[in-house]
Amino acid sequence: MAEYASSDDEERYQYYDDDDDDDDDVDVDGGDGGDEIVSLRSHGCRPAFKIITKESLMAAQEEDLRMVMDVLSLKEHVARTLLIHYRWDAEKLLEVLVEEGKEKLYADVGVTMMEHGKHIMSRFSSVVMCNICIEEVSANEMTTMDCGHFFCNTCWTEHFIVKINDGQSRRIRCMAHQCNAICDEEIVRNLVSARDLNLAVKFDRFLLESYIEDNRKIKWCPSVPHCGNAIRMDDPQFEVECSCGLQFCFSCSSEAHSPCSCQMWEMWAKKCQDESETVNWISVHTKPCPKCRKLVEKNGGCNLVYCICGQTFCWLCGGATGSDHTWTSIAGHSCGRFKDNEKVKVDRAKRETYLVRYLHYYNRYKAHKDSFKLESKLKETMQAKISNLEDKQCICKDFSWVTNGLSRLFRSRQIISYSYPFAYYMFGDLIENDLTKKEKEIKKNLFEDQQQQLEANIEKLSLYIEKPFDQFSNDEFMELRMKIITQSVVVDNLCSKLYECIENELLGSISGETHIIAPYKSKGVEKALELSVCRDMETSNTERNSG
Repeated sequence: MAEYASSDDEERYQYYDDDDDDDDDVDVDGGDGGDEIVSLRSHGCRPAFKIITKESLMAAQEEDLRMVMDVLSLKEHVARTLLIHYRWDAEKLLEVLVEEGKEKLYADVGVTMMEHGKHIMSRFSSVVMCNICIEEVSANEMTTMDCGHFFCNTCWTEHFIVKINDGQSRRIRCMAHQCNAICDEEIVRNLVSARDLNLAVKFDRFLLESYIEDNRKIKWCPSVPHCGNAIRMDDPQFEVECSCGLQFCFSCSSEAHSPCSCQMWEMWAKKCQDESETVNWISVHTKPCPKCRKLVEKNGGCNLVYCICGQTFCWLCGGATGSDHTWTSIAGHSCGRFKDNEKVKVDRAKRETYLVRYLHYYNRYKAHKDSFKLESKLKETMQAKISNLEDKQCICKDFSWVTNGLSRLFRSRQIISYSYPFAYYMFGDLIENDLTKKEKEIKKNLFEDQQQQLEANIEKLSLYIEKPFDQFSNDEFMELRMKIITQSVVVDNLCSKLYECIENELLGSISGETHIIAPYKSKGVEKALELSVCRDMETSNTERNSG
């Protein structure tokens, strides 16, 4: 594995170096007496993240098609059929080929190993009966597929049109009874275009888009409005940034949400959508009755509240009271003086556990998300400050420490916000784990200690960055510069430690592998590299190797 870094050392990409890896050659027994050597990485570099634009989509698809066509000596439509069946996973296809051989592979997919076409039609007279429409037609108006079944062009065309309109054009099977053979896409295209050119274009579009929609390693960028890009990557447990600027989780196509797992984030997003407005309104406008626990809304100025069950209670503290009161007191009750009544605390906790616990995590999650939105506006003000300093001929000519600190602030703010929904599920009763109650409490304290340290240092970094350093004296300016550089390193280390705690101390206790998080990247969410850039790298590698 080799590493490629851009000139500003801000963006890093990984690609495979073929010269250093000779163990990826696979000896394939083709089943016909000959051996084929399949190099799984023989087609140049494959960055971990590659952007496929509308313009490069066809080239990207042809890259995989050409590899399978060359290795197995197949027609394009046969190679496409095999790849669609295996979700465009060429390595999986070749693995099955090695283990089971060509005949079994082709039979399972619906590919015929022999081509019957031309020599079969020579047996017939000039007039042939079609077994679909039971009409005699000229032999020139009959078409035979690779499987050997032949029908008239009219019946084939109708069959193709129905399948295309039904969205089944990626793998159109032969019309013959119990025949699973896939029809030659060139024949489909020629017959359909003779009847309806627009439908033929639709057919080609379906074939092209199948490279993304059926491919486990490729997903559309979930931007709205859609930027038109797709991302190809080898490891789905990553977060990536598209060239349009959107950062998202490749595994679930949601916004980048680590250290939440995909399942945790899905549950949290649904919970917030379903309950946040209702819960917030309830917490402000209602209190639970201490007797029947029904929620009661206060509709007057008096703090003595009546429930429909007949119980009266104090709106200020939620405690039960008598029904009489004067200007200065409520009968049987006084909450002006704080009393550490353990029983009252336990009873109230039982009534409000769900509401209080959810609001605790939700309010902190939302507070940091709101801070992130406000801090995002610093990009413009920061550039204005830098321009102001350049005009003043500041003693410092390099302002990368400012942009690096701002990037660190953005990323850490996102991490701390998503750490709250993670904690809500990790330390609740909704995630099965192997921890005892005491062990869970110990790990919860460990996590919250690190979480609070990170939170405090993020706020300190935010405070430094927001200062009007373009108005500072030289000494003040250099002092603040060093503070931002130091604080950025501190925040980076704390983010890394929080992830280590989650991965090693917490997620390891969860049964199964349903909760996997994207690893922490010190440089932030990695940016995908466009396909055209990769080709330049491939050319460069080829020239270097040949030299």
